[in-house]
Amino acid sequence: MRFGFIILLTILAHVAFTSSRMTVSLYALKLQASPFTVGVLMSLYALLPMLLSVPAGRLIDRIGPRLPLLWGNGLLFCGVLLPFLAPGLPALFVAATMIGCGFMLSHMIANNLVGAYGKPEDRAANFSWLALGFSVSGSLGPLVAGFSIDGLGEVRAFAVMAAFAALALGVTFWKRGDLVRHANPQHRPSGHSVMDLLRDRRLTSVLIASGMLSMGWDLFTFVMPIHCSKIGLTASTTGIIMGFFGAATFVVRLGMPMLSRRLREWQVITAAFVVSGSAYMLFPFVTNATLMMAIAFLLGLGLGCAQPMVMSLLYSASPPGRQGEVVGIRTTVLNTSSTMLPLVFGAVGSALGMGPVFGAISLCLAAGGYAAGRKARRLK
Repeated sequence: MRFGFIILLTILAHVAFTSSRMTVSLYALKLQASPFTVGVLMSLYALLPMLLSVPAGRLIDRIGPRLPLLWGNGLLFCGVLLPFLAPGLPALFVAATMIGCGFMLSHMIANNLVGAYGKPEDRAANFSWLALGFSVSGSLGPLVAGFSIDGLGEVRAFAVMAAFAALALGVTFWKRGDLVRHANPQHRPSGHSVMDLLRDRRLTSVLIASGMLSMGWDLFTFVMPIHCSKIGLTASTTGIIMGFFGAATFVVRLGMPMLSRRLREWQVITAAFVVSGSAYMLFPFVTNATLMMAIAFLLGLGLGCAQPMVMSLLYSASPPGRQGEVVGIRTTVLNTSSTMLPLVFGAVGSALGMGPVFGAISLCLAAGGYAAGRKARRLK
């Protein structure tokens, strides 16, 4: 029951988060914002989490998940509701910051609790279940956003998303007694710094791969609303395309327990780089919505298979009592990517169009696939 509660909270919070990102993008474009301004908004989702993830991880290690989870889901609810209460571009900048910080806490705590749940040999399967939860919400979020926008308008759509965040907050408060004070009973060793962790080659390899794959994931949510808007697709069609991506992550993660018994983690990560890089290369040449759904599904298959393997490797390599801190470092890496890359690619998209953006993402993922393939061959 406690494990199911974690998955439910993850789904509710992630639906609010993913639907808000799409809605913020499309609402900003409706307000005549440039792709660079949309990039700034997407960067704000990750700016403060980039700076605060490691301290937040240490806090979770020290006081446990209960209070940080309540704070996180409360901040998420307030952030999603703000554009409904105060429509306009200025509110979007504040809301993006609040939503990013709130979901940071929710996401970190979910990973920390799942890593501490059950036996070490069950860890990859447990993270696969968590990843399935993210896949469900990753499919629902864009659909909720797209149909809410087409049916109610952008401003009222934020109220629909706030309902999911309110449910997450309510369930957290109701079931707060099930959140143990410490997910891991071992205390963090004194006199150790982040640099001690970064000197561990096992950790740094996983962190780099995780950051690059996260780039492919986050940039999909950034570039697709802009690309679909430029070629004249409706919000609901855009949501369906993005929903196909989420559906693919669900499909591939259903088979992850069996796949994890047949293939090593780095082999799966290499395949994720190759498939996702190939999918990104196809997007600029396609304007048909059905074909875009198929490519989005292919991309979801590639990126969806990697996360359970990354989290299993990361948690296994974490020193005792510092799992929350390691998750915080990973979150910092991910949010650094999420902060800088929308700015860079937003500027490129404004100047040159979206074709070079898709090409650059594809080349970055191809380079990651080459490095991950070398790692996989060394570990044979």
